[in-house]
Amino acid sequence: MLKTTLLKATEASGKILQQYFNGPFEVSSKSTINDLVTEVDKKSETAIIEIIRATYPDHFILSEEVGEMKTASPVKWIIDPIDGTVNYANGIPICCVSIGVEKDGEMILGAVYNPFMNELFVAEKGKGATLNDKPIHVSTKADLAKSCLVTGFPYKWEEMENNPLVVFERVIKEQIPIRRLGSAAIDLCWVACGRFDGFYEHHLQAWDSAAGFLIVEEAGGKVTDFSGNSFSPYQKEILATNGHIHSALQALVNGK
Repeated sequence: MLKTTLLKATEASGKILQQYFNGPFEVSSKSTINDLVTEVDKKSETAIIEIIRATYPDHFILSEEVGEMKTASPVKWIIDPIDGTVNYANGIPICCVSIGVEKDGEMILGAVYNPFMNELFVAEKGKGATLNDKPIHVSTKADLAKSCLVTGFPYKWEEMENNPLVVFERVIKEQIPIRRLGSAAIDLCWVACGRFDGFYEHHLQAWDSAAGFLIVEEAGGKVTDFSGNSFSPYQKEILATNGHIHSALQALVNGK
């Protein structure tokens, strides 16, 4: 029943994203001028929450726009109604809905849906990951130098020693191909299906990574923080790879 509700909510959100794509719709800023929220984010979020509440009125919900809707339930839904809002607001079809389901502190289900590419990624703890119902697996590349990477940049960051620009420059100087798509959830899913070999980012929120990191793990990949510790979506740093290049990319990210 959880999975059925997850897929129903994901599909409903995807239809809303398609309906309003290319506008017109209202756009406003949050923490910075380019940290955007659209009225479509809110419509998508409302539809998702209504579907969840219809079956599970007592479940805990954490969603990007409304924040925490706390209950005593051991089940928590972690929702990003549009991951890649800047892309969406500019008519760039690299964006998606991302929903993770956590039970007793463990991620057990995840779905990421890009309706513009008709790609639905789903993972269930211990049961593997799929793209449009077909099993997916991470790549087998073992040489970081021959890998294709992806990353993202936060809207703002402190001028720290190992900030995102410093790490990006380090990767470029190693002549390793690296991309920046604008959706962490899609980045993770594309690692899971072998399009990318590794992904790192300095500053994510739980809704950005909750579904995607489970999809990577269930596709055979490895996800940690920058120090190599087990990943939690409540951490800011994420390093996700096919497993084979993990140590090498971790060392590069940390400048070692």
